[in-house]
Amino acid sequence: MPTLTSADVLARLPLRDDLRGRTPYGAPQLDVPVRLNTNENSYDLPPEVVEAMLDAVREQLGGLNRYPDREFTALRTDLAEYLGHDLSPEQIWAGNGSNEVLQHVLQAFGGPGRTAIGFTPSYSVYALITTGTGTGWIDGRRGTDRDPFDLTAAHAAAQVREHTPDLVFLCSPNNPTGTALGLDVVEAVYDATDGIVLVDEAYAEFARPGTPSALTLLPGRERLIVTRTMSKAFAMAGARLGYLAADPAVCDALRLVRMPYHLSSLTQAAARAALWHADLLLSTVETIKDQRDRIVAALAAMDLAPVPSDANFVLFGGLGDEKAIWRGLLSHGVLIRDVGIPHHLRVTAGTPAETTTFLDALTHTLQENR
Repeated sequence: MPTLTSADVLARLPLRDDLRGRTPYGAPQLDVPVRLNTNENSYDLPPEVVEAMLDAVREQLGGLNRYPDREFTALRTDLAEYLGHDLSPEQIWAGNGSNEVLQHVLQAFGGPGRTAIGFTPSYSVYALITTGTGTGWIDGRRGTDRDPFDLTAAHAAAQVREHTPDLVFLCSPNNPTGTALGLDVVEAVYDATDGIVLVDEAYAEFARPGTPSALTLLPGRERLIVTRTMSKAFAMAGARLGYLAADPAVCDALRLVRMPYHLSSLTQAAARAALWHADLLLSTVETIKDQRDRIVAALAAMDLAPVPSDANFVLFGGLGDEKAIWRGLLSHGVLIRDVGIPHHLRVTAGTPAETTTFLDALTHTLQENR
């Protein structure tokens, strides 16, 4: 009897039809000297923050026989204080990474018979989580005559009016392009729909001076949601803590779909300790922004086409064969991201040493591929 492969067994399982043939989300996790492919913060947590987190977690260990605070009240209070904008704890929600927060929103406001729209190229997880919740996905488009990655207020609002989605994803700064949206885009989209408008600001702390946050638009807009994360600027990708700000009624809706006690006592304690040291943790942000801008300038000097970025990464084009360049960089010990846009690759801004290694490797790789 032939041995069945996992794919053979999967084909026989009663999997949902809309999931058949799909590819799970994931970026390569390779053991190389320089990893600049997943927009992580390259800086380790400072020792004093590590000690504060250890102390906070240690206080919880003896009580792990009890469930955590289901409402994560203290954490919501700290997050509201960090965000400012006169937000109250009742306007804050959190989850195990911002992806779980997005899933909560779709579970509450999406589902069978409902649709969500995003404007691609953008964060590919939007479509994945949308499909996973049984919500229909609409592939909205970016681009103007001058900029293939731009999204204007008029273009976005017209697509929303055309498709009448129940939920709209706006990513600002956008992943993978790094470009921030003007608040006019958010306002126009909000006025064009009766559905939920979600602005993903995962990279907001890296934005250039003068870039506004959609948090300023929350008053009076009960269908607007702004999501953030502690994975990037706070260098806590391994801790998995994402959150949102919205009208308190939105948080009440999310309570209907979240798993019981979904944020562990240890996660809450570690996140709070990090927030108490926000100034120290965010001290690396300016250094990372400097390296981002250094990358943009250096790539332009190589006659490539970097996209001006408000995030901690740079998308760049002008590559004849992006897959060959990706492989060449990997052979030099540098891992960056092929995001599926022809002739483009994306690189995370890391430490000065990592940036130097990347730029040197890219110079050699371009010479090798001429």
